[in-house]
Amino acid sequence: MNTSRIDRLEVAVGGLSRAELRRTLASRNILLNAHAETLLDAEVFDKRSPHIIAVTERTVADLGRPHGAPLPDILELGRNLGLALCPAEAGPYLRLALNDQATSADATMSTGKAPDGSLTVASEPLSADDDYPKGFYLRVVDGRAWLRGYRCDDEHIWSPGDRFVFQANSPSP
Repeated sequence: MNTSRIDRLEVAVGGLSRAELRRTLASRNILLNAHAETLLDAEVFDKRSPHIIAVTERTVADLGRPHGAPLPDILELGRNLGLALCPAEAGPYLRLALNDQATSADATMSTGKAPDGSLTVASEPLSADDDYPKGFYLRVVDGRAWLRGYRCDDEHIWSPGDRFVFQANSPSP
């Protein structure tokens, strides 16, 4: 399992149309699940000017919940610590930027919990519908990079060690 942590990483987000983004992911051999495909169909991925965001990683325990927490609490806890949510379209661009994510120790595609070695992008869900994917997570399985969408309801408790990527504060001048 990857224990290295993203302290701060700058990522260019935007600038590609949905079709261009899909082609770029495919050209880099990044695999998608059906939930990621659904998310990539959202209008938020329509071409817009690229912008740079800085991201940082926190576990649920880092956010102050040593026994786990549901997604709405995780997002709020991050905001309360001065972290911002990533733009909804950040997931694919983050996947493209993270070339050195370690391969998961467990290749099982988990149901009901965050998979081993995964990084969940902390972003506002595009829909309140529990059947619609809430967002993206990044994972490497058997040396292959994945961009995966996930679903959960507001009652699902994420584990203390589950890793989330938030938008970091800008450094002070």
